[in-house]
Amino acid sequence: MTDVQKAEPVKLKEILEKTTQFFKQKDFDSPRLDAELLLAKALNLRRIDLYLKYDQPLAETELQQCRELVRRRSKGEPVAYILEQKDFYGFSFYVDKNVLIPRPETELLVEAVLERASKQEPLSILDLGCGSGCIGLSLLKKLENAELQLLDISSAALEVAKKNAGALQLSERCQFTCGDASEMHFSGQQFDVIVSNPPYISSDDERVQKEVVEFEPHQALFATQNGLGANFSWSKQIITQLKPGGIMAFEFGIDQSPHVRKHFEDLGVFSEIKIIKDFSGIDRHILALRKDS
Repeated sequence: MTDVQKAEPVKLKEILEKTTQFFKQKDFDSPRLDAELLLAKALNLRRIDLYLKYDQPLAETELQQCRELVRRRSKGEPVAYILEQKDFYGFSFYVDKNVLIPRPETELLVEAVLERASKQEPLSILDLGCGSGCIGLSLLKKLENAELQLLDISSAALEVAKKNAGALQLSERCQFTCGDASEMHFSGQQFDVIVSNPPYISSDDERVQKEVVEFEPHQALFATQNGLGANFSWSKQIITQLKPGGIMAFEFGIDQSPHVRKHFEDLGVFSEIKIIKDFSGIDRHILALRKDS
């Protein structure tokens, strides 16, 4: 009677290579990166440790942890939601299904505001439809004399923003309000900076990625009037609370630039209006300066 041969233990490198190949077959944009991030999360390792421990055999419990995260990704769930984390403007933000995943192009909105905002004077900032808080909190990290009001219609999204404010040690300079940006009145408050990444996708836009539609919150994605409704109503509602000389900066969608510019011009209160392109050269943000008087 011969001894039953034990199966060779599965090594980390095998799982990494197989996961990468599996994600390639799924036509994911960054299969290797996705595999590295998810396996590092499952094994509680840094990405570099995957290679330092490349030949390390994995226990069955570790394999199960890896398989579960790979399974979630295979169904299209964004990596950021699985990791519950997304980097934005050099800071780490907690994210879940209640908020949009921060995009690199939105960092350009933060950069544009920082170029025009005073670094010395005390500033009051309003982040409309704040979601994770990535825009307003990134500004607050860079503007030490500023205070921030964060508004979102979703109480669950506000909880995410509060969590991020605490993690970034900014809670004492933040206020959180749950409400509809198209109806809000901040009684007696005036702001030096108003920023927003409002919903701006038309409900019939077929260019939106499947995983975005299936996993990200529709309330933060889609707007009426061919995607322009929130942009128009939010800016019109809040304009009276922008201080003379203040900055208003909004993100908008592809093909919306001329409509958004005309709307801001029609508001009749701005001395300067600037359109900012994203990394692909597409008009993506509008930054406007209110007249001094």
